Amino acid sequence: MSYVKIWVHAVWSTKNREPWLAGPNFQEMCEHIVVNAADKSIFIDTIIGYDEHIHTLMLLNQEYSIARQMQLIKGESSKWANKVGLIDAHFGWAVKYFAASVSGRKVPTVRAYIKKQQAHHANVTFAEEFDHFLKSAGYNPDSRSQG
Repeated sequence: MSYVKIWVHAVWSTKNREPWLAGPNFQEMCEHIVVNAADKSIFIDTIIGYDEHIHTLMLLNQEYSIARQMQLIKGESSKWANKVGLIDAHFGWAVKYFAASVSGRKVPTVRAYIKKQQAHHANVTFAEEFDHFLKSAGYNPDSRSQG
C-alpha cells in the first residue's frame, strides 16, 4: 500500500459565471458534492463559495489524477442538479478550474480563507479572485479564454 496525502485547493465556477448557486441552491449543492465525493473515496475537508463558484479543500485520492477527481466531482454534480431541477435552466459548470497543492502546514490558513468567502466577496469579484490565483501560480490571466 502506498501512503499519499496531497491537499488540494480547487476553485471552479458555474458556466458563464451564472449566479445559479444563490440562496438555498448553494447549500444543497455543497451537501450533494460532499456525499458524492465520499462515495468515491474523496475526502472534502471544506467546501464553501459564493453565488457563481465553489472552493474546496480536499485530499487527492491516490488513484485519481486531479483531472479525474475534478471530473468526478463537477460532472456528477451537474448531472444531479439537472436531474433534480436545482434551477429552472440547464445547470452546468465552467470547463476550466483552478487547483493547487497545499502544504500540510498551510491547510489551516487555506481552510480559514475558504470559510470567509461570503465576506470576501463583498469587496472582491470572483473574476478578480480567480485572476489572483492564476497570477500567484505563474499564469497570465489575460491570455486565457473564459470557460
